[in-house]
Order: sequence, then structure tokens, then C-alpha cells
Amino acid sequence: MTFAYFYPMGNLFERPRGTRDFDTISMQKRRFVEERMRKTFESFGYEEVLTPTLENLDLFTAKSGEGVIGEMYAFKDRGGRSLALRPEITASVVRFYVNELQQKPRPLKLFYFGNCFRYDRPQKARYREFWQAGCELIGTDTPEAHAELIALGMTLLKDAGLKQLDLRIGHLKILNRMIAQLGLSEAEKRPLLRLIDKQDLAGLKKECERAGISKAKIERFIEFLNCKELKKIESFIKLDSGDKEDALDAKTELEKVLKYLEYFGIKDWKVDFKIARNLDYYTGLVFEIDAPKLGAEKQLCGGGVYGLAKLFGGKEVPQAGFAIGFDRTVLTLEAERYDFEAKRKTNYYVVPISEELVSHAISVGMRLRNKGEKVVIELSRRKPNRAFEHANTLGARWVIIIGKKEVKKGVVSIKDMLTGEQKEVNQESM
Repeated sequence: MTFAYFYPMGNLFERPRGTRDFDTISMQKRRFVEERMRKTFESFGYEEVLTPTLENLDLFTAKSGEGVIGEMYAFKDRGGRSLALRPEITASVVRFYVNELQQKPRPLKLFYFGNCFRYDRPQKARYREFWQAGCELIGTDTPEAHAELIALGMTLLKDAGLKQLDLRIGHLKILNRMIAQLGLSEAEKRPLLRLIDKQDLAGLKKECERAGISKAKIERFIEFLNCKELKKIESFIKLDSGDKEDALDAKTELEKVLKYLEYFGIKDWKVDFKIARNLDYYTGLVFEIDAPKLGAEKQLCGGGVYGLAKLFGGKEVPQAGFAIGFDRTVLTLEAERYDFEAKRKTNYYVVPISEELVSHAISVGMRLRNKGEKVVIELSRRKPNRAFEHANTLGARWVIIIGKKEVKKGVVSIKDMLTGEQKEVNQESM
């Protein structure tokens, strides 16, 4: 008896929902952006670290609460251990610091690239597997250090090629002071913080009315959230009695950060107290960088001052950092019509006229590669006409032709594919 196997129509194996395959062109774009960012991180004195994709689940519940489990890929392994695919990288880097790096000279300036996972409904610019770039500054909390951190975030995105960026800066101590004036319980504050962070002022107003807050207090609070001038903030802070010193100190700190930003060449920013984060471990300065081209999902970078080391069993230490949505950065560059094509083209295409000249072509090609050039050597034995067609496909700027006459003379013929000009060059000078 024989059995016939019938497979369903379409692909037999499909990638998991919310994940992506990247073709060669996509990978060239991503590597280009990553290389640009890596160079910028290093220029600011940051050094790269790498942490596991798989972490103990309690690392994230300690940081964000049990409620975060529903948003993660969390599971038990064969040994019954509760594990998770990391939803972000900050917690992993701080764990690494607490376990192994506390004795290193400070400040520590660490950066990373990595993939993360969230169990969420996939939509435009939001995937279940996504990539982050980011950094952590551990061991200093001066306004000038925080200004440099923000400047680094802006410089990373500009150096990657982005033109249109909006920088917004706030301070949670000032926001918390204003929320305290509303007289809410801790449980009542949480939905408010979510609405503030979403910039949903209409929903915020309804939530305040539901909590029984007076109309005058609601209007004053919304006026504060919309205030863009630091000069006016002090009048809001002092509106009623209570502990206002932390908020006034925060205002002074924020003024210093903004002043130092100018020295770092960052002059375009907006004060925005609607950056709420809704996370307990953020403690002070916060900032976000948006890309207007992306519309609703416009945030590229978010960060600020936080405290996680003590929560993870380490000594209390100043900490700050940010994360950049790597996928959205590439998407924004495409939206701004960045010329990736020019960056990925082959510089040289080396064509041996016959099989016996292949060794000469390899020698010339390797000399150019050793100088850092992007070189394709014709190793498929295409005829010259077909080789020139392939050179056009690759976008090669110069085609190097190696024939018997050229080898005898110790030269190569180079054709400029842009101008059509062709000339002979000494082979040893290549």
C-alpha cells in the first residue's frame, strides 16, 4: 500500500506572526544605520556590551510589576524555571552591571544593539520581534552629563541621516508635584499617568471628573501640561502648600540641562511635561525624540534618569539612559527618502577576459579590498558584454578590465561607468 501526502496550498512553513525576514537590500540598510550609530556611540566614549536574549522572568516583574507578564513571551523551561524573551534591554544591562561591573571605574558608559520581543497585536511599525539600540550612563548625575546624554540621542539619529526630529524634555519631579496637588490616591494616579503619556487630554479630563476633582483644579492641571515656558512653571509649582522644594530644584536642574545642551549644538527643543513614562523606576529628567514623518507612531527615542541597581540588589548609584527604536529609525529614513542606494553600490567590478586571467583579477580585487573598497570580482565566467550588464545591475562605479595585453603591460583598464571614460592605470598602483 502506498500513501500520498497532500500539502495545503501556499507555503508549507510560514514565519511566526509579527516577525520579519530581511532581504539583502534591507540588511544593507540596517547594517549601514547600525555602523553609523556604533561610530557615534564610540565618539562619545561609550563601549559596547551584549546581554542574553533570554532572561529570568523575575528580572522584568521586579522592574515593571506582574502586569507586564501578559505583554511578554514568558514560559517555564524543562527545569521549571520561569524565563522570558527580553522585552527591552535596560534591565539586562543593569543586571549585568550589578552582577559583574560594580567595581569598574565610573562613570560607566555602555551601549548595545539587540532584538527584543513583546506579545502584542502586530501593526504598522510595531512587531512582536523588534530591535533596539540604546545606552546606559552609570555613576554620574550632573546636569552636564544628562545634557550630553540627550545630545548623544539626537546626534545618533542625525548621524544616521535623519533630518526631521522633534526633541521634547520634561521632569517627573515637577509633574509629580502637580499631580500631588490633585489630591489623588496612588491607585487613582496610574490611569492618569497613562493618559498623560498618551497625550490624551480629553480622556484625562474625564478621568479627573470621575475622581471628583474640581473643575478649577482640572483646568489648572491641563494648563500646566500645555505650558511650554519654564519661566511660568514656578508659578504652578507654588500654587498651594505642601512639599515643593524637590520640584523647584528640578526646575533649576532642567534649566541647567537646557543651557548645556546648546554647547553640545542642540538648540531646538520643547519643554513637555506630558512625558509621564508611567514607570516607577524613572525618577527625574525624561526626554523623547519624535520623527514627524511617522505620524501617530512617531517616537524614535525615549529615556531619562532612573534607579534600577538597588532594585536588582546592587548599591544605589546614579543612572540614566535611553533606547532607540531601530526599526522605526530605518523606516523614517525611508520615509525621508534617504539615498541608501548610493551607500550600497559596489565601488569596483573586476572582469578577467578569460579563465587564465582570473588569478590576476583576484590579486587586483584583493589589493582594493585591503584598502577598504567594496569590490566584486567576476568569477562566473561571464562574457565581457554580459559582465558590463551585471556591473550596471550592481551599480558599480568603475569596471576594471583585465586582458592579456593589459597583463603584459602591467596595467589594467578602468572604465568610469558614470562618465563612460576609460583609461589605463598601473596594476601595482591599484
